[in-house]
Amino acid sequence: MSGGVDSSVAAALLVEQGYDVVGIMLRLWSEPPRPQLGGEVEAANNRCCSVESVHDARAVADRLGIPFYVIDAQAPFKQQVVDGWIADYAAGLTPNPCLSCNRHIRFGFLLDYARSLGASCLATGHYARIRRGEASARRPTGPSQNRASA
Repeated sequence: MSGGVDSSVAAALLVEQGYDVVGIMLRLWSEPPRPQLGGEVEAANNRCCSVESVHDARAVADRLGIPFYVIDAQAPFKQQVVDGWIADYAAGLTPNPCLSCNRHIRFGFLLDYARSLGASCLATGHYARIRRGEASARRPTGPSQNRASA
């Protein structure tokens, strides 16, 4: 859960459908504070997991009556996304950090953590696709048998 609308709605829909939902937020890497002219220190800016975002996500989880965890993904995010982006960019490539983040962090690190909590599926507010017919047969067997992490 990011504290935004998409992940909050995903969690609410799962709760409404009877799933045992756990909210998880990733604490991602950000630049450390840097000195500025005059000796003041600039605070690190992290738009995706700010204190306000954590507060918003926790408030949604409280309202939905679900547990909420913030997990530290700073080291793997920097190592697998940021450092890779810097190396590719320095080599003259046009890297896409979102691809690395999805592959290694969202559907790697986060999915592994969700599974460690007993989740059988992972729901995000991203990449929604609605399928009808045969594809629907691939969805989980039912809310009473599944724990979902949003």
